[in-house]
Amino acid sequence: MVRAQVLICGGTGCTSSGSAKLIAEFENQIAKNDLSEEVKIVQTGCFGLCALGPVVIVYPDGTFYSQVKEADVKEIVEEHLLKGRVVSRLVYDEAAADAAVENGNVSLSDTTFYAKQKRVALRNCGVINPESIDEYIAMDGYAALGKALTEMTPEEVIKVVSDSGLRGRGGGGFPTGKKWSFTAANKADQKYVVCNADEGDPGAFMDRSVLEGDPHCIVEAMTICGYATGATQGYVYVRAEYPIAVKRLEKAIKDAREYGLLGKDIFGSGFDFDLHIRLGAGAFVCGEETALMTSIEGNRGEPRPRPPYPAVKGLFGKPTTENNVETFANIPQIILKGAEFFNSMGTEGSKGTKVFALGGKINNTGLVEIPMGTTLREVIYDIGGGCPNGKKFKAAQAGGPSGGCLPAELLDEPIDYDNLRSKGAMMGSGGLIVMDEDTCMVDIAKFFLKFTVDESCGKCTPCRVGTRRLLELLEKITSGNGTMEDLDRMEKLCYYIKENSLCGLGQTAPNPVLSTYQRFKDEYIAHVVDKKCPAHVCKNLVRFEIDPALCKGCTKCARNCPVNAISGAVKEPHVIDQTKCIKCGTCIDNCAFHAISKK
Repeated sequence: MVRAQVLICGGTGCTSSGSAKLIAEFENQIAKNDLSEEVKIVQTGCFGLCALGPVVIVYPDGTFYSQVKEADVKEIVEEHLLKGRVVSRLVYDEAAADAAVENGNVSLSDTTFYAKQKRVALRNCGVINPESIDEYIAMDGYAALGKALTEMTPEEVIKVVSDSGLRGRGGGGFPTGKKWSFTAANKADQKYVVCNADEGDPGAFMDRSVLEGDPHCIVEAMTICGYATGATQGYVYVRAEYPIAVKRLEKAIKDAREYGLLGKDIFGSGFDFDLHIRLGAGAFVCGEETALMTSIEGNRGEPRPRPPYPAVKGLFGKPTTENNVETFANIPQIILKGAEFFNSMGTEGSKGTKVFALGGKINNTGLVEIPMGTTLREVIYDIGGGCPNGKKFKAAQAGGPSGGCLPAELLDEPIDYDNLRSKGAMMGSGGLIVMDEDTCMVDIAKFFLKFTVDESCGKCTPCRVGTRRLLELLEKITSGNGTMEDLDRMEKLCYYIKENSLCGLGQTAPNPVLSTYQRFKDEYIAHVVDKKCPAHVCKNLVRFEIDPALCKGCTKCARNCPVNAISGAVKEPHVIDQTKCIKCGTCIDNCAFHAISKK
């Protein structure tokens, strides 16, 4: 009889940290201690705390171990699984470790990272084996599909989705029920459902984690959407760079077919629906719905003018409903538990929860799901643990290359669609990149714009040429050659690109530039007028200098300088030749006396 389960994260983050080796070592140690009949190893999806992977959770007590290494497995098996003693040194965070010592148990809900989260889209991630359809069914999987097909009309399904207040989680925030109703209203011999899993924002991994941790919920949700809108075929467009997600999604589709949950006459209702996977080649523009559909059709991924909208003329010229992974992940719970379950969370205009990929200069890098209306401060400090090394929070980039920055003065603003838009940012798909006091906001704008320039499909001139001219202006400013006229030209060009680009990628490309310029105009002026980078990031505007009063003449900086730019006698103050210095920072890293600084 199984008395304990060891859940080990099998998401991309923990897999890259060696979780597969952990699984093998756990199986080895469990066999050595004759526990094979009593302890079950389960590979799951992402738990969320990616910074502390590999993550291991032992049930039924729910003890949460982080940063587990192969060498730790023997101790966990012999102490915890054999003797019932929690290995406190591996328990997540100090408070949790203290609780483990006192109570012999600490669970996810006891940790500060999870206390303010509410998991709906991520409800099964880190809980079940994503490759087991039986485990999904045990967690009420496919019950929503059964309810929809046997107890509800298509119109009733759409009404529940509409009443829930669910809005598209892919960036635009369009009401999901309304989108479904548009497709349902159009008569055609063939309709389609498309899942957008072409997650391309730098630092974003929300959709990937859902597909890796709970692929069946997407299969179920798309089938429900097909029933509601009259579609019989569905496509999941997923990035080829997500091999774990693709593998698990393929298995989920195969198993659903074998169980009669995809294909002909599902639940004896007479409704037919099947799914197919299409792999994307990593083009950011294919996150735009019309470009995505063009790519599925086998053509170059370029956006189409709208109207006609996909609900009228979408994939293969037929009425099509397109939603992203997170949007679909909420559907089974809404159908199963009712509209009130979902719309009781969040704010007036933004219902439910939102998944964010928390990255950048933050202690608790990972995946979080919070009720709409949670403040930025709660996300950054209560969940994210603040910036490392006691650094001061400066801003957060919400919405990736299409979004804008939220400075420290907005820390107490609630996060929802309308509020972020009013502050010059946007929800986007859910990437949240945190920046501290050492971040140059001009450099950040340049980073996101360079990404957009590289990813532009080139179909329209405002995006293809305009973003490149905008990037050239930013490069001129960060190199120390910018003028005040360049700042005016930059701002005008931003608005021109926004107003004249064909698709959402081009229309939102200037957002990082505009938001940083509006919120941190003094930094732009410092680059132009003072020829200085206040954050000491832009190399052309930085000098490395040695303080003769602090330098002991140990020669370590000179010995490690890759271009021999530092000279001086032993036990005498050294100097840096500014004409040779490449500003790599090696000297600062090697100075034990803190004698070198950026100016």
